[in-house]
This record gives sequence, C-alpha cells and structure tokens, in this order.
Amino acid sequence: MHVSASTVSLTVADVDASRDFFCTHLGYEVTMAQDGFASLTREGAAVDIVLLRKGTEVLPTEQRDREAGGLILALTVTGLAAEEARLRAAGAPITMALREEPWGERLFQMTDPNGVVVQLVEWAVPGAGTDGSGSTDGSEGTAVQVITPSADDVTVSPNATMTGLAAPSRGSAELSTWTVLMEAGATGPEHSISREQVWTVTAGALEVTCDGRTEKVQAGQSLILPPTLVRRIHAPERAEAHVSMRSDGVASVPGTEGTRDLPWAR
Repeated sequence: MHVSASTVSLTVADVDASRDFFCTHLGYEVTMAQDGFASLTREGAAVDIVLLRKGTEVLPTEQRDREAGGLILALTVTGLAAEEARLRAAGAPITMALREEPWGERLFQMTDPNGVVVQLVEWAVPGAGTDGSGSTDGSEGTAVQVITPSADDVTVSPNATMTGLAAPSRGSAELSTWTVLMEAGATGPEHSISREQVWTVTAGALEVTCDGRTEKVQAGQSLILPPTLVRRIHAPERAEAHVSMRSDGVASVPGTEGTRDLPWAR
C-alpha cells in the first residue's frame, strides 16, 4: 500500500471556531469551505484537516451526533520551546505546559474551542525510540550530538542578546547552555534564578552585583551564581559570556509575582 497523503476528518459543533484556531495558531490555510464544512492544509508534512459540522447529512446517520472533542491531534515539530513561547504570546489556549517525558518526548498541548486537543511534540534525542536510548530495538546506544544554533535560537532583549546552544529542545537531557552578548554600558534588570548558574566571560568584562557587592569578571574568568541570589549584571565594555545551568531554571523579579521562563534555555 502506498499512502500519498493523510487527512483527518473532525466532526465539531462549530466549524468556524476550529477553522480560525488552526489557521491563526498553526499556519493552516483554507482550501475549500462551505456552510458546515472546511478543508484545511499546511505546507510540509502536516496532516490535512477536514472540519464537518455535527449533524450534517454528509455523514452516515450513525455518525452524525458524534464529536471529535477530546481527540488528540499530535504534530511533530522542531524548536518546540520557541513554538510554545510564540503561542503563549499570541494568546493561544495552552492547556498543558511544556513537559518532558522519561522516554525523551517533549510536548505541550492546546485545546481548540470544540475540545480538540492539539499536541506539539519534539524528541529530546532525535531518533529516540520508546526506550529513550536512541534505539528502537531496545539495544544500548549512545547519541552524540553537535548543536549548531540558528536564527530561531536567538533572543534579543533591550540589554542583551542570548543565543541558545544545548537545551532540552535541542537535544540535552539536563543542562542548558547559551551565550550572552552585551554592548558597552548595558545593564540587565535585577532578578534571581532558581538554579545555580556558571558564567564564563569569553570577551570583554562584566560587573555582577549581588548583596551590595560588585564582582568584576574578565575574559577567561568564571563566576558561579548560587540559586535564588538576586543579581544585576552590567557591561562596562562590550562583553560576551557562556552560561550554563540546569534546564528547569526560571527567573524571578523582585516586587513582581510569579516566575518567568528563559526561552533560550528551554
């Protein structure tokens, strides 16, 4: 059997609502539409989608009152952490936050207005099998990876540019590493991180202020920042640094509630 294309047909109460969800958040386009019907497609390997209104006479009698609510439509993607950040910023209905399963699958979920669950998935180790070893036959194996950052891995803030290297979305299991570039005179906001960080300055110098004390870290030196310690980082000259921490670290800003993810570390 040769399969040339794949389409999933979803019976929903509100075709327009699901159509807008898939087009707005997941890049689908309408190829055909009538009252109670829409056919959607997307470039790449994504499955095509047909939306049918519940009760339509096109369906066999025994299927007309069924709905696709609760169905999980899984799409395998790259750059999962960046996709979650983009969708959160766009106000998408994320109903399960980004998580990593013990077998190496990373995923998060959204739920459309008709209850259809869309799960975006990325393997922490490319090619990993269900045993998480990188081998589908259960045999032991070692996955060695080389990380080449792309434009999608770069985050620009008012004070610095972060380029993500190793991270769960790019193959690592426990650690995240990234580079920081700060122009002369730039000063980051006062904040704390829930995990220990190690900063190694590779060019220029940084001044790090904690507990009223300022340490100047020059090229070739490393600074260990304990977890939860409030710090502020200043670049008296143009500086670059390499940072590493456990991948589940989050940031807190004094005087504000909640925590903030570090997109470049996810």
